[in-house]
Amino acid sequence: MPDRLESDLTDRRQTVIWIGFFAMCIGMFMAILDVQVVATSLPTIQSALDIDPEQMSWIQTVYLIAEVVAIPLTGFLTRFLTMRWLFVTSLVLFVIASAGCAISSGFGELVAWRVVQGFSGGTLIPSVFSAVFILFPNERQALATTIAGVLAVLAPTVGPIVGGWLTETYSWHWLFLINIIPGILAALVAMRSLPQERVDVWELRGLDGVGLATMAVALITLELGLKEAPTSGWMSTYDSGLFAVSALSASAFIWRSLHRARPLVELHNFQDRNFMVGSTLSFILGFGLFGSVYLMPVFLAFVRGHNAFEIGMTMLVTGIAQLCTAPIAVALEKQMDPRLLSALGFALFAIGIGMSASQNPRSDYDEMFWPQVIRGVSIMFCLLPPTRLALGTLAPERVPDASGLFNLMRNLGGAIGIALIDTILYTRSEPLGQKLWDRLQAGNLEAAEFIGAPAQIVAGHTGAFDADTTAILNPLVQTAATVQALNEAWMMVAIITACAVICLPFAKPVLPAQS
Repeated sequence: MPDRLESDLTDRRQTVIWIGFFAMCIGMFMAILDVQVVATSLPTIQSALDIDPEQMSWIQTVYLIAEVVAIPLTGFLTRFLTMRWLFVTSLVLFVIASAGCAISSGFGELVAWRVVQGFSGGTLIPSVFSAVFILFPNERQALATTIAGVLAVLAPTVGPIVGGWLTETYSWHWLFLINIIPGILAALVAMRSLPQERVDVWELRGLDGVGLATMAVALITLELGLKEAPTSGWMSTYDSGLFAVSALSASAFIWRSLHRARPLVELHNFQDRNFMVGSTLSFILGFGLFGSVYLMPVFLAFVRGHNAFEIGMTMLVTGIAQLCTAPIAVALEKQMDPRLLSALGFALFAIGIGMSASQNPRSDYDEMFWPQVIRGVSIMFCLLPPTRLALGTLAPERVPDASGLFNLMRNLGGAIGIALIDTILYTRSEPLGQKLWDRLQAGNLEAAEFIGAPAQIVAGHTGAFDADTTAILNPLVQTAATVQALNEAWMMVAIITACAVICLPFAKPVLPAQS
């Protein structure tokens, strides 16, 4: 009888913990979704608040900068506040900042609230992934990781649909107001369900202020440099200065972290070979995931002329494929070496990305369907096994710091990937357009077919076109050149994603999740 009673109590505790963990996942989903729903409606916000077009990008940039600074602090904040109070505090701040964004009446006010929103949201993501390995026994971790992973990659997929629908049906204010009720409920549930621990005030007294300052400067200047590099040039005076400051600050932060008894961020985790490999995979996943989610809306909006809602409906294919694959990923992770599953996932992901590198100006939903299916099927295998590789063998007290670094690598991979994509789009469109003109003026029918020009205009033609023909062909050539630049960007992302497979032989064997 006592054994049965103890078993019932254990089951109840596990149920309560699962409820608390699900509340954490909801908070994380909201933080990731917020970036996407706002991105789709920036023109509406610009018009409503009368914001200078050159300032609009800062609404997203300040959020991402604050987020990337907060992510590596998750370990320290967990030790100080405990996992329970860190999540509740962060989510409450996120809700307050969301309300502040919704009632903002000008650019400065909106940007200030976005900073708070980004910083508070940045701690939610690594908190969830560290909770997987702190709250659950080994046999439950695969399922917990899957739930977190599905929501983490589903948010960018459904973001355009949600953002477009809210803006068109109601107003831009609802992009932020949708966070309030779910956020309050999730905070209340987490406060009641997550394990209770004592706040460690001594941790705050040992805060490394110099380390915090150097880390923040390094990440902020890196993000600013990546934002401006595609337009101002990677070797411009401005960007070179930002990258130099970032490198010096990062060097100071690393030296200080490695030589302090209680560092702000525990960089010694990188001495663990599997954590190093897992973090590298996380970086590459960020490159491929953020890159593909960025490239599709650019093509659908600027080439095909779709609105935010139509873009979201097209991109929903990836999310559906991902959801269908999630149970299979959980089952396989319980049986197979995570290195093999990671290799399968990244190989498929690279193939799915590479399939999008042959689009033409008329490509649309049908041509994008199977590449999206393959990417959706592969994403869970690119997220779950690398997470186990990186965090699954670490001691529980090392997991919060390690989770922050692991998630930071994914965000940095995404930031660098988008900067390189933009560089290709800015620098390659013009020369590719000139090559198309040369081929058209030489009477090349394949070029005419690619841009969608009537064959009779080009057939048998040599030399420059007259003014009327040039006026007809010019918009077609410009669009086609943009498509070719996008194709080059897709191929670059595919090649870098495929490089993940090369990293896996360096990882040590890890037992499957059920062992």
